[in-house]
Formats: sequence, structure tokens, C-alpha cells
Amino acid sequence: MNTNRDTLSLYNENILGNYAWAPVSMVRGERSRIWDESGKCYLDFAGGIAVNALGHSHPHWVKRVQEQAATLVHCSNAFRHQNQGLLAEKLVQRAGPGKVLFCNSGTEANEALIKLARLHGQSLAGKEGVRYKIICAEKAFHGRTFGGMAATPQEKIQGGFRPMLDGFSFGKLNDLESFDALIDDQTCAIFVETIQGEGGVHAANAEFLHGLRMLCDKHDLLLILDEVQCGAGRTGRYYAFEHSGVRPDAIGMAKGIGGGFPMGAIWVADKFTGLFKPGSHGSTFAGSPLGCAAGLAVMEIIEQEDLLGQVTRQSGPWIEALKAVVARHPEHCTAVRGLGYMVALAMVHDPLPYITQLRDNGLLSMRAGDNAIRLLPALNATSEELAEAVAIIDRTLSTFTPPSAPAV
Repeated sequence: MNTNRDTLSLYNENILGNYAWAPVSMVRGERSRIWDESGKCYLDFAGGIAVNALGHSHPHWVKRVQEQAATLVHCSNAFRHQNQGLLAEKLVQRAGPGKVLFCNSGTEANEALIKLARLHGQSLAGKEGVRYKIICAEKAFHGRTFGGMAATPQEKIQGGFRPMLDGFSFGKLNDLESFDALIDDQTCAIFVETIQGEGGVHAANAEFLHGLRMLCDKHDLLLILDEVQCGAGRTGRYYAFEHSGVRPDAIGMAKGIGGGFPMGAIWVADKFTGLFKPGSHGSTFAGSPLGCAAGLAVMEIIEQEDLLGQVTRQSGPWIEALKAVVARHPEHCTAVRGLGYMVALAMVHDPLPYITQLRDNGLLSMRAGDNAIRLLPALNATSEELAEAVAIIDRTLSTFTPPSAPAV
């Protein structure tokens, strides 16, 4: 039986076409490897869009999820269970004094953060009226709900769904003056990604983040950081903002925190934890016993295997090796961007044909922004696997004929 054809037929006949599927169907994964229905093996540096922090089917993660599935899967947030308390405790220990609210995805985390900002604005309401405006960054991506879309100034995200939720404006990343100029009497928060992922892997530098902190303190604004993609250890620190020393008022997280199980969360600093009251926000599935078991397993593995240290030790030489590849192929690449295991190759031409060729050569990668190839290895990727990815990229660029027109 041609199972690949059967899967394709099932998709074509039954699933809406809102995704541009690659012409492969996956069936099995182990650590940094994934296999398709034909038996072909790939080195997975797409990582489920930064979800597979531990790669595929880590034995400890599988054991913890299996044990929990056989014990208690779901009970709703009408009741307490220990896994949720334990996972929240670990996230608070990493972020600082505060409290956690669980959800199911990055978009939901960001939606909760937008509600938090609005609640903060309500608490500051005065003679000038309610403060409800939020300043975000150009090229941002905060999700696909109406709040997330409104915070995401991209035509491919907003197109077809206007009018957007009111109250969002956009400064230029790492340009503090552009953010300062947007603050008015109705502003309640500044909301940025510590490292923009979908926008092209552009990092907010430490000076900029410290400047945002000062602006927020001066104007009574919340400083909210979206760590949905760059958090959970991807940069060698659990949260990417730790590299700068800045302390936000709230953090959004998801993707890697569940290691493959759908999970999101926000952390809110102690000063603002009273903004959410019973009934002001909620989710049926959020923080389930099963989901929190998965999240606890991720935390345990990161700590037991010193994965933050491993990312820190191995990412530097890996990025330098990628820079050497770029230097050898200036007709294809212009730069390497990113930090830790969240890296992009800036391409001269449309990256999609390159991504296709890399997949054919056994390496999975992703597009980022208009002109970049994104690489998101698992935190436990070995130095040999990193070197293998570099070799595949080098070989692909050495034999690839670029398109005639540059990417726009």
C-alpha cells in the first residue's frame, strides 16, 4: 500500500488548505531525527517550530507522560492538582517573584498578556480616560487570534480579517526613540519579542531592553516580553531576556515548555498579580495534569542533563561554523543572525527553494521573515549533529543554482 498517497488523499479530501504542506508525511521521531513514510531519515532542525526542545520521544518525557495518562489526564481548573502547582513553582523560580497562569499555546499566552495590559490600564484610569493602547514592534509576530493579529503588523497575518482590534502601534526594534514617540496618555504597555522569530530572527539588544524598562517605569507601563519561541532554554538561558539583565513585568511562553505537548503560560510579576480576578480569564484545558507532567519532564531533563550549559558551550562554535559557510557562499548568504539554538541564515534570494533542497538533502529547516532560513535544533542536539547540519548546508549551497531575481 502506498501510505504516502493515502495520507495525501486524506488531507486533500478532509483538511482545510490553510497550510502549505511539504510533500512528505512524517511517521516517527527519535532525538534529532525524524522519518517519513518512505523511510527517509531527516536531521530535524525545524523542531516543530521550536516546540521539540528535547527532540523527539525523549525516554524520560515519554515515561512521565505515559504514567500520568494512566493516572489522571484532565480535571479542569475548577479543581487543584499538584502537577500544576509544581510546574508553576519551577517557572516562578526561573522568572522571579510572581505567579503563573496556564493556557494551551503561544497565541493564547499573548492574548492573556493583552488582557493583562488592558486590566493594568483600567487600574490607572483617570481624568484622561482609560489607558488601553499597547506599543509593539515592527515585524512582530504575536499570534493569529484577533488580539494576536492586531499586535502583528504583517499583511499576510491581518489580510482578510480587518478591522483589527484598536489600540496597537508599532515602533522599530532596537530604536528606543521610535517607541518613546508613540507613548501617550492612553498607553498601558510595551509588548515585544525578546528575539523576533517569525519576523526573521532579530534580537532586541540589551541597551534597547533597558531603555524600554526605563520608559515603562517612567510612564507606569507594563513591560511585557513574548518568549514563546525564544524561551525554554533555546538561547542557553531559560529566558532569552536573562542575557540582558532586564526584569519584565510579564512574560509569555509556550512551544518548548511542553516538549511537544500543547502548553502555554504567562508569568506576572508580584506587583501585578492582583489584576486577574476569578472569572476574568480562563481555559478549559489549560494546565491539565497531563500537560503539566509533560512540562515538568522538560524542566527535569533540562536540569538533569545541563542542557542550558550544553547550548551555551556548543552554540558558539556552531554559529562560527555557519558564519564560515556564509563567507564561502556570498552569492547565496549575507549573514548569520540569532543566539544559541535560534539562528537564521540571511539569504540573497528567496529562501524557499533552498529550504526544499536542504530537505531533499536530509536537513529540515524553516523560513523566517522575507529572506531567512531558520534553524531550531533540539536543546540536546549533539555537536556531531550540529556539524552534520553545517555540512549539509555547505554542500547544498555548493551545488545550488540561485534564482535569477533576489528575494524581496
